[in-house]
Amino acid sequence: MQDRGGMGVSCEWGPRHLRSHRVQPAARQMATSYFPLKLSEAMLVLCVLIVGVSAFTPPPKEHTETASNCSFLGKEYKAEFRLVGEPVVLTCPLIWSLTLAGASVSPQHPFTWYKNGSAQLISEEPRMQLRESALWILQAMREDSGTYICRVSNATHCDEMSIELKVFTEAEAPLSLITYLQTLFLGDDGMLMCPDTHDFAQDQASPSIRWYKGSVLLGEDGGRFRNVEELRRLLIVSPSLEDEGLYKCILTFVHEGRRYNVTRQVRLRIREITDTVPVLISPLDTISASLGSRLTIPCKVSLGTGTPMNTLLWWMANITELESAYPQGRVREGPRREYSENGENFIEVPLNFDPVIREDLNTEFRCTVSNSQGFETLQTTVKEAHSTFSWGVALAPLSLIFLVLGGICIHKQWKRRARKGYGLPMLKTGSQDFCSLQGK
Repeated sequence: MQDRGGMGVSCEWGPRHLRSHRVQPAARQMATSYFPLKLSEAMLVLCVLIVGVSAFTPPPKEHTETASNCSFLGKEYKAEFRLVGEPVVLTCPLIWSLTLAGASVSPQHPFTWYKNGSAQLISEEPRMQLRESALWILQAMREDSGTYICRVSNATHCDEMSIELKVFTEAEAPLSLITYLQTLFLGDDGMLMCPDTHDFAQDQASPSIRWYKGSVLLGEDGGRFRNVEELRRLLIVSPSLEDEGLYKCILTFVHEGRRYNVTRQVRLRIREITDTVPVLISPLDTISASLGSRLTIPCKVSLGTGTPMNTLLWWMANITELESAYPQGRVREGPRREYSENGENFIEVPLNFDPVIREDLNTEFRCTVSNSQGFETLQTTVKEAHSTFSWGVALAPLSLIFLVLGGICIHKQWKRRARKGYGLPMLKTGSQDFCSLQGK
């Protein structure tokens, strides 16, 4: 091709020409766009991995303490005050937590005891014996006073609670510490109970109990005071204000061929009847539970400002007592609890299933409350809970597949656009060079 001056000018348009003229700015442009593209791809891959891991990773389990690092759950609110020379039973406070959870004492829940923070385990000896969750101290001595720590552990967890024991001689024992306050109502027949003696009487066919007021032996003449030994109680017929005062019960039992006495002091208070109509708050009409699982159904009654002393609360299966319907104890009542909230008194008795079986779905469980002012019953039935199948978990793999496919499509689209962006600058640049050379 000749220019106006007649000089021969090569107008070759090829790769080398482009590299030496216009391709270098385009290359720099592609280099600057390449890094954001790779960064976006990396972020997409990271997002997919995070979603995938979260979809298939089970939720974290609750933290459990190892046996070498026990979790201390606190101190028993009630200390034990006992007399020198008498037997003492310390029940591990953790047993109530296990009972409320529907568990039973078994070899899977070994109980161990320590004293005053010592790492040395309390071992069996003639004067100290371990019985499941309880520590027996026969013929307590003053040096037995102190803080006792009960530990329950297995392969996965370890819990501890403490209980305080104080041992006095009878002469130095403060009555305020060793006396149990009990209340009867004016003119209404009632019973005094010899408290905290169940452990000593449970192995006895017929426990021997004597009741005294001052130095007078009660219940021997068939009058207003009647000794009900099998219940460890003293019946008082038509109590009067003159019956108030200090009573003493002495339980005698035999252990390993030796006789022991257990003494308890009871202060009787006489009050006028102040019962109110009881109102059942729970249970609900139906309770959902999975077959094979443990279940606790609370029965809760409100007494207003009335006292729970003369109020009875119990469970039945259909019209049968629980002990008769479930002699093996698979379904049983839990411990009775009395408490106050905002000036209102409540009683609660749970019904424990260990475990729930299909037969329970066809049974009506009734909670009944009764006192001198009223009687009420609520019934509940157990229904099988719906499957715990989670659509979120089921759809997680499908969502993961969609994310992966979407990522692949976006990646291909970005590459396609990148190639188009690379070709257009080349054509545009080549045209410009060609025209500029023609114009010269």
